[in-house]
Amino acid sequence: MFYWFLKNVLIGPPFRLFFRPWVEGLENVPKDGPVILCPNHLSFIDSLLMPLMIPRTVVFLGKSDYFDKWYISWFYKGAGVIPVRREGGSAGEASLKAGVTALGEGYAVGIYPEGTRSPDGRLYRGKTGPARMALRAQCPIVPVAIFGTNDALPTGRYMPKLRRIGIRYGKPLDFSRYNGKEDDRFVLRSITDELMYELMLLTGQEYVDEYASKVKGNAPKDAKPEKRAS
Repeated sequence: MFYWFLKNVLIGPPFRLFFRPWVEGLENVPKDGPVILCPNHLSFIDSLLMPLMIPRTVVFLGKSDYFDKWYISWFYKGAGVIPVRREGGSAGEASLKAGVTALGEGYAVGIYPEGTRSPDGRLYRGKTGPARMALRAQCPIVPVAIFGTNDALPTGRYMPKLRRIGIRYGKPLDFSRYNGKEDDRFVLRSITDELMYELMLLTGQEYVDEYASKVKGNAPKDAKPEKRAS
């Protein structure tokens, strides 16, 4: 109920009025059943844009840090965000299981394959979590291209700019030929690379074969993200 209220009353109408989002390829998203939605990640508002454009419930895997702040944790819980801890190990496995459980219940699960926001508008190397999840849940992955959100709300800015944003859903990727090989790291990397290639074609972004988190860690503290044309 709270999810419906957020999507259709609290966030949806002002979001649509302010950003006038356009959408393409919605027919590529299954109307029901488990599916993983994998978008590129440019801005905080990416997580608001994608669910608004789909007439079904979308749950996201999000940073557990969001749940540590009482004044905003209620929002993420109500929006169906599944907390993900970034330390890896057993914590990472727990988040993976949570995603697979949500898929088993028939939800659409959103997860950013880059793992974090792009530091400069380019597309970075994908992590294998979505691939492992798809094989465990035996469901398709839909690549999702997001446009303009880095101009509408750049990293470090709290007030959005009046910019039109958009989203394009690619055709579902079927990896059932790899069922039973969810622990094969070569298979997981192959699936992930195929996904990132499709994302590169959908977004038109320059691809960088490095993890975004590593690039962020090496960037000067005063560095500003580059702008990218949508």
